[in-house]
Amino acid sequence: MHDERFVIPSSSSIEFEGNAHVTRAQLLGIFGEDVERNIFTVSLSERRAELEKLPWIAHATVMRLLPNRMRVSIAERMPVAFVRRGSHIGLVDANGVLLDMPVDAKVSEHYSFPVVTGISADEPLSTRAARMKIFERFTSELDGPGEKISQELSEVDLSNPEDVKAMIPDHSTEILVHFGDDSFLDRYRRFKEHLTEWRTVYPKLSSVDMRYERQVILEMQPGPGVPIASSSNAMGDANEVKSVSSVAANPTDKIALKPVAEPDSKPTVKTLPVATKPAAKAPVHVTAQSEVAFAVPAKKIVPKTKAHAASKHRPITVKSKTNAPLYHPPQVVHP
Repeated sequence: MHDERFVIPSSSSIEFEGNAHVTRAQLLGIFGEDVERNIFTVSLSERRAELEKLPWIAHATVMRLLPNRMRVSIAERMPVAFVRRGSHIGLVDANGVLLDMPVDAKVSEHYSFPVVTGISADEPLSTRAARMKIFERFTSELDGPGEKISQELSEVDLSNPEDVKAMIPDHSTEILVHFGDDSFLDRYRRFKEHLTEWRTVYPKLSSVDMRYERQVILEMQPGPGVPIASSSNAMGDANEVKSVSSVAANPTDKIALKPVAEPDSKPTVKTLPVATKPAAKAPVHVTAQSEVAFAVPAKKIVPKTKAHAASKHRPITVKSKTNAPLYHPPQVVHP
């Protein structure tokens, strides 16, 4: 305890290995008081605990090398995505630990990650860890065939665990795709299969909701009305797309792609049921999509059949089962 042979002479007697993102200066800050001290007075367990408090360090091993040197072995965390933190971009690992971008560290790799949103430093680590598990399952399923599809994603929104959303680049723009919470690869393939056709019919396409088994919701960018589409086999032979001219004041246009053969199978999530009664036919359900409910002038409804013409252009209303106020959807998809 008093022999000078066991005194750590300088900081050069403390060796570090395994640190790529954490600088030597950051590590020496923990051992600064140990220089010129007897090596047996340094608590290895305390130094290890202090090292593992650094965000980038997952595990650390501290060893004495007699007579007067120390060696520190570092196991760093592996980032899996960029994360938006206020006005700057950081990194996050698979366990939800938020990491700062490395500065002046000996990092040679170039990151190619999507940006993750929907997690925050204000949330507990357990919440962030659960959402990153969803991210891991999402990207693993997309990359399962070895196609590295996750590298095509520019942003992944994890704010709703039941609806994973991703921004997918498409030429000079990006499209927001709703994937739900399962069948990620199948929904991605269906999206890519029909994207060209949807783009041709709806050039202002901005969002595609793939969560429903028998229906796809297309959302347009704010602006002029959506073009009228007579029909499309984008979702198979049993599916048909029909729309009416949109209202000029409508900030967001949405078109529902739905099979005609099974009108009662439409999902009730984010849809407003509208009942129409054509002459000499049983009631048929159609769906409407809108973020804001407001009146639709009768002249904006384009008659599709003689049965509709017989209704004398009466405005279509949405009837709630709870006798709530009436709404007028800006987009109606006719069967």
